[in-house]
Amino acid sequence: TAPRLASFWAMKSLRTPAAVTAVVGYLLAALSPHEGRRGPGLGCGDHWPLCNGRLIPPLDNLPVMIEWGHRLAVLGLSILVVALLVTAWVRRREPDVAGPGGVLRPAVLAAVLLVVQSLLGAITVWLELPAAVVVVHLANAMALLAALCVAAFRAHRALAGRPAPASRAAWRSAVVAAVMAAVVLLLGALTANLGAGPVCGGFPLCNGRLWPAAGGGLAHIHWMHRLIAYALFLHVIGMVARGRGRREPGGYRAILWLVLAVLAAQITIGALMVLQHLPMPLRIAHGAVGALVWVAMIGLTWVAAQHDATWQPA
Repeated sequence: TAPRLASFWAMKSLRTPAAVTAVVGYLLAALSPHEGRRGPGLGCGDHWPLCNGRLIPPLDNLPVMIEWGHRLAVLGLSILVVALLVTAWVRRREPDVAGPGGVLRPAVLAAVLLVVQSLLGAITVWLELPAAVVVVHLANAMALLAALCVAAFRAHRALAGRPAPASRAAWRSAVVAAVMAAVVLLLGALTANLGAGPVCGGFPLCNGRLWPAAGGGLAHIHWMHRLIAYALFLHVIGMVARGRGRREPGGYRAILWLVLAVLAAQITIGALMVLQHLPMPLRIAHGAVGALVWVAMIGLTWVAAQHDATWQPA
């Protein structure tokens, strides 16, 4: 019919910019340079928006190159988010663009979160990377990435159709998994920014113990990060088993297996990172795969949220 054809072309024009913006958002979250005072996050000093007092700094050392490159990437993402928002706004009267389940709402949310992210980034630099502010900065980045992913998923759904419905129990389990993943990521950022990585050696235990006896609060933060990660992994294994028993749809089970694989990779990288005394390449890989875990969790939750054809997401 004519309305469905109009919806198809409207969302087809939004699918590519929404997907590109989500990918750039993931890369920015995965490769963020802010990892405590030991990382390159202060490559531009405590200056923002300038870098070491200059609009274009001399790129004569690696920390400056990394931090300046990060800021340029944020500028690129900002352009993409604005372009996506403008495109969705211009097409807001077309079916499936505005309203519940459309691209416009997550695009607006992404634009708002991007402004907040820029302000938090400035505060983070001005205060010279305090751990609490860095963690809040990461939390907002996760929310921004989730909004961009939802926009991309919704644009794709208009072409591919609504996924086969999963059960409400599957949706509830996916929400629990996403919340646990968020807590793991935030505790991981706190562990890195407080320098708590080295105080809990060995794997899978902490210094060979079920509960750390040394290292004080830092060891406890690191250990809680690990314990919740283990619990999340077991929870997803249980979701896989229950999905087979309830005969959940194939699309839901496929992404659930993907989530399990990415989690297994992240735990493996974490184990290697601890056993090899936190080498930088593994720390970078841990951050990148951690962001991928979050994207996979958002995808799982979104697919599971299609459980009821009468239920309309915001």
